[in-house]
Amino acid sequence: MSVTVRPAEDEDRLPAAQLFAAVAEERDGIAAEPPIDAARWAERTNVDGMFVAVEGARCVAVLNLYPSSFGYGEIGMYVAPEWRGKGIGSALMEAAIAWARDRGLHKLTLSVFPHNTAAIALYRKFGFVEEGMHPKQMRRANGDLWDLVDMGLLL
Repeated sequence: MSVTVRPAEDEDRLPAAQLFAAVAEERDGIAAEPPIDAARWAERTNVDGMFVAVEGARCVAVLNLYPSSFGYGEIGMYVAPEWRGKGIGSALMEAAIAWARDRGLHKLTLSVFPHNTAAIALYRKFGFVEEGMHPKQMRRANGDLWDLVDMGLLL
C-alpha cells in the first residue's frame, strides 16, 4: 500500500499521539521518553502546521511545524521504525517547507541529537546547516546528559 502525506486533520490527533508515544519508547531519536499520555497529548495538539504520512488509516509519520511570531518555525518529526529510510521524511519536509513559504516564514529551525545521523543527513539534504551545539542539554530519564545540535534553513 502507498503512503499519503497531507496536512493533519482533527481525527489525526490521537493516532499521531499514539505514534509519538511508540517512538518515545525507543528512548533514542526524540527528546520525549515514556510514559506518554497519548490521550492528553492528542487533546493539546494543534493540527495547524502538522503533517501526517498515512498508509490507509494508519499514521506512520508526523511532522509538526510550530511558527513563531518572529517569522521562523520550529520543526519536530517522528517516523515509525519500519518506515524509516523510505522517503517519508523527505515528503514531510517538502510539505513543511512549502507550507512555511506560503505563510511567509523566513526560516525553519530544529534540534536533533548528534547521534541521529540519518535525521541529520535528511535535514542537510534540504539545505539545513548546523548553527550550534548545546552540550549536555537534555537530561534523560536515566540521568544521562545528551547534546543537541541546532540546525536552520533560510527560506
